[in-house]
Amino acid sequence: MKICIIAEGSYPYITGGVSSWIHGLVTEMAEHEFIIYAIGAQSKYRGKFKYKLPGNIVEVREIFLDAYLDESGEWGRRFRLSAQQRDDLKSLIGGKAKPDWDRLFRLIRSPQFRRTADFLSSKDYFDIVEDICRTDYELVPFTEMFWTIRSMILPLFLTIREDLPEADLYHSVSTGYAGIVGALAKHLYGSPLILTEHGIYSREREEEIIKADWVKGYFKDLWIKYFYRLSGCIYEAADEVITLFHRNREIQTELGCESSKIRIIPNGVHAEGIYGGVRDPEDHKIMIGAVVRIVPIKDIKTMLQSFALVKREVPEAVFTIMGPTEEDESYYRECLQMVESLQLKDVVFTGEVQVKDYLGRMDMMVLSSISEGQPLAVLEGMACGKPFVSTNVGSCRELLYGRDDGIGPAGFVVPVMNYELMAQRIIELCKDRELREEMGRNALQRVKLHYQHHDFIDSYRRLYASLEGVRHGGNRI
Repeated sequence: MKICIIAEGSYPYITGGVSSWIHGLVTEMAEHEFIIYAIGAQSKYRGKFKYKLPGNIVEVREIFLDAYLDESGEWGRRFRLSAQQRDDLKSLIGGKAKPDWDRLFRLIRSPQFRRTADFLSSKDYFDIVEDICRTDYELVPFTEMFWTIRSMILPLFLTIREDLPEADLYHSVSTGYAGIVGALAKHLYGSPLILTEHGIYSREREEEIIKADWVKGYFKDLWIKYFYRLSGCIYEAADEVITLFHRNREIQTELGCESSKIRIIPNGVHAEGIYGGVRDPEDHKIMIGAVVRIVPIKDIKTMLQSFALVKREVPEAVFTIMGPTEEDESYYRECLQMVESLQLKDVVFTGEVQVKDYLGRMDMMVLSSISEGQPLAVLEGMACGKPFVSTNVGSCRELLYGRDDGIGPAGFVVPVMNYELMAQRIIELCKDRELREEMGRNALQRVKLHYQHHDFIDSYRRLYASLEGVRHGGNRI
């Protein structure tokens, strides 16, 4: 089969997490050809791949959401939209009705929308925004609403108007723009569509928008609802929706996805045998590690504040943070400034490294993320027999405490952003070698029982095979 994997903000530009998941899946599926439809934020990353692509990737199609910056429109046109078309557009932007995505796809890809910016400079768009303001946002300045909505939907419209490669199967690895592209591909070609949702995309965008300085307070609700509408598109269109753990399945159902189409396929890692790094028996330092991208959603600052407290109680502790630093360089600089202001010693940012060469040297691992799905960083640390102190995000509670599997805890779970409690748990592990070793054994045992790499691959191999040859028609426009 020819399978098109649709990825937003991950493979092949960023290492770890979802990118590692995609790379591992494609590499193991040598019997299939793959197209990677990569959606990036900034054109400056074009062609800058972090992975050596396996031979069965026959094409990488790149699209960047900042492309709209180069497009300007002709002001004041009339598009002669029907009442239904105006209602469809309003439902996408801010209306109460549920969007009819098939009708929207046909409209946005039609010849009259050849230049997206022309519509967003038209009298029709002006009328739609004016109607939304009068109905729901009377106190919001019209010009601010006009430009805010324009910035929301211009990248979406351009994405919908892009040419899509034809494939036997489409596999989106998130909702959002990747979900829209997957639903559009099914609309055009009739091929089956799979969604694998690692974290809950719409919830993650909601958390970011609530904290964002660039979104004014009265627009936060507008943006949040917009991303939930985007997620609803692929929930409705997908033939199969894959999630990684039980709580995510409950959330997807709450958000409107039919429970009958949701199944759980957990991530998998190789248990033992691939993780290196040997400790010098004469080395009496306590080695604490974190495998993480240096970005705000991973909340590196909480780890650093926590380590400052740990260092007072355990002066021999060393904190090694393994992961790329260039994705958000300003945040990385803020982290370095925090290290300096806290006068922290023995903090090492390694940058991008082969993590397997380091894990064996660690006594314990830490994760402080604000949001996660089922983090491969945790599974890989557990497969190396390392206990974790993790925030209570995604499936971390399930990974470390299990679901009545008869295996003891593999670490501690603490609330998000609670650096004091995180420090207490780290100190507890630092001072109790027997507890560290017991939790490490539990970690490895749980991975062997529930999270083996070959089980993960076999599940997707069967899933792909079950959809081979399935067609739903299609609307080639």
